[in-house]
Amino acid sequence: MTDEPDMPETAVTVVREFFRALELSAIDEALELLHPEIVWKNASLPSVRGKKRVAGLLRGLDRPKLGFSADMHHIAADGDIVLTDRTDYLHVGPVRIGFWVSGTFELRDGRIVLWDDHFSKGNVLRGTVVGVVKAITGR
Repeated sequence: MTDEPDMPETAVTVVREFFRALELSAIDEALELLHPEIVWKNASLPSVRGKKRVAGLLRGLDRPKLGFSADMHHIAADGDIVLTDRTDYLHVGPVRIGFWVSGTFELRDGRIVLWDDHFSKGNVLRGTVVGVVKAITGR
């Protein structure tokens, strides 16, 4: 038996801690888990490169009437690569927009250097409509 950490479990833990920090709006804590050379990709949107730029976006989203949460359905790792299958929720005032996301995370030196999310714009639109209807009807 060795004292070295199990790399896949360590990588999964880093990604889980990152999502926990985002959900708690603990932006500084989330940023500590990002590599300085982070690249954040979202389906069909421009890539965001560098921790300073990612930090600017995350801080910009940290507002009283905005929020984020996620239901992690599956998470798996192979070395420093972590795959997630989840439902993300964006909270805008009383509206909760839920949509499916498949994410790939790559770690370097124990920090996230790639955050690559894939989602359907149609699914985001559906989640928006459902969220608005629920906010209006109270259901």
